[in-house]
Amino acid sequence: MPRVVHPIEQESFRRLRARLDTSHLPPLTRAVVERVIHSAADLEYATDLVLDEAHLRPAHAALHAGAPVVVDVEMVAAGITRRDTVCRLKDARSGPGLTRSAHAIRLAYEEVGSGALWVIGCAPTALEELLTLDARPALVIGLPVGFVGAAESKAALRDSGLPAVSNVSEKGGSAVAAAALNALLYQPLSPTPSPEENP
Repeated sequence: MPRVVHPIEQESFRRLRARLDTSHLPPLTRAVVERVIHSAADLEYATDLVLDEAHLRPAHAALHAGAPVVVDVEMVAAGITRRDTVCRLKDARSGPGLTRSAHAIRLAYEEVGSGALWVIGCAPTALEELLTLDARPALVIGLPVGFVGAAESKAALRDSGLPAVSNVSEKGGSAVAAAALNALLYQPLSPTPSPEENP
């Protein structure tokens, strides 16, 4: 069933594009950049985000083929529409050298195995833990927020060579992480509508 776009959302994207030219970006990159900016009303994400169309294309295909989506916290899950997610934070326990968020990532990996899309918008330690696992993800959306470990964990994600969406600064959060995943969800496999048809 096609997604119905509310007129307020259409107008919001029109205003975004009036202030920022994204027409030069490849289609999936443009979709992610615009939706992240839209979710935060923060144009700085245009230069802060780090992503690669060559990574997004197979991740987009995996997502639409039904690959699992794992999130670090329920706030990310709440922001993702049109798809069930796996979040094991309620079952996780902290321990020596292990945060609850990191343990939740271990539990989720035991459940879903390789090939999932991982959406981390809250805890840097969740992203750090994911990088220690042989998760072979379809994509890691690593956008945790915070003054302690956030920028460093995202730099480690980029250094890992995994297919990823990240950003350079300390900002991020559940809303922008969910928005990045939603951007891929909202883009159909084919035919690809113009951005004006699919804000």
